[in-house]
Amino acid sequence: MRDVMHRLYNGPMFLDVAQLSVSYAERARPSVDRVTLGLRAGEMGVLIGPSGCGKTTLLRAVAGLERASAGEIRLAQSVVSSLTVHVAPEARRIGMVFQDYALFPHLTVHDNVSFGLHKQPRAQREARVREVLSLVGLSSSAQRYPHELSGGQQQRVALARALAPKPQLLLLDEPFSNLDVELRERLALEVRGILKEAQTTALFVTHDQMEAFAIGDVIGVMSEGRLHQWDDAYTLYHRPATRFVAEFIGHGVFTPATLREVNNQVVVHTPMGDLMDVAECPLPCTFASGECDVLLRADDIVHDDDAPVKAEIIRKSFRGSEFLYTLRLKTGETVMAHVPSHHDHKVGEWIGIRAEVDHVVTFNRACPVNGHDLCNMPCAEHEAPHESTAAPLHEQPIHFHVKPSA
Repeated sequence: MRDVMHRLYNGPMFLDVAQLSVSYAERARPSVDRVTLGLRAGEMGVLIGPSGCGKTTLLRAVAGLERASAGEIRLAQSVVSSLTVHVAPEARRIGMVFQDYALFPHLTVHDNVSFGLHKQPRAQREARVREVLSLVGLSSSAQRYPHELSGGQQQRVALARALAPKPQLLLLDEPFSNLDVELRERLALEVRGILKEAQTTALFVTHDQMEAFAIGDVIGVMSEGRLHQWDDAYTLYHRPATRFVAEFIGHGVFTPATLREVNNQVVVHTPMGDLMDVAECPLPCTFASGECDVLLRADDIVHDDDAPVKAEIIRKSFRGSEFLYTLRLKTGETVMAHVPSHHDHKVGEWIGIRAEVDHVVTFNRACPVNGHDLCNMPCAEHEAPHESTAAPLHEQPIHFHVKPSA
């Protein structure tokens, strides 16, 4: 089984969160529940998840604004939060950028940026202000006031102000949520470039998946206080560690499947037909009676008029270059498909489809589907418990590469 936290232990972490919990007396369940993650120096991490999942509470705990009820947080290998240690926020050398910018309206851009540098000698302070304003592309706006700037420019001022004191870690809480979609996407890439140039370690919180993919070297998906997976964007999409991650990231559905061994070869029976020539495949005994659920992404399903499998279009969503079709098979199962927009079919029309799956991800049907309870594979009960300082393994999927049968 693949340990979803394996990347944490390939060298020292600059930010190291280990089995962290944050609890409140009025709540039965921790807001942050045994979370483990890490960032190397210069890396950019992103936390995503639905509202109330605990991502902002986790960010606040890293900042020192919330106390740990279990576990610990280390910065540069020094403990800053634990059950017995709590380093004050101002002593952690952490910068923060908020969604509302929090700029002083009566101060110029220059004075906003220099606000946290008042203890430095004037010459050093002025040099640093010029440096960070140049970094964010606002050198010519030093004497302007916040109300004279666009939303994107105001956010870059907030970023410059946070970077000016040279924090050892930068935290950003939904920094682009007040901006329109086009500006948000552009600014996300700009901010990534700025922080990479400054060699700044950063942890973002966002609810926008595309924003997370654009910014993050590593991304964590949270639900109900639990961190389900901490990985790069490609792995989150193609190798989700839990049902929740599989459903939350991208467009896809679960459909029933059965693993069978035929002539010493594993065959995956699905409503889309049999998937064969499987490598790295589990034996059918991995699941009770070989029965499981298989994840089919919208980009796994190809429109093909000559395909033997037919499906009815029950919903369609225009996406510019493509449609996102929701399709119902004759057997009643639902799948989704990305189809080029010049294939403009009507709702209610039947079209041919086939599966083109680079690898299949299967889940135990008995696994819970909520965002908090986790489960192991059926065969795991026969194995010795896996001791690890990482977060407990979640409901483990099985991944294997596959070529669809002709």
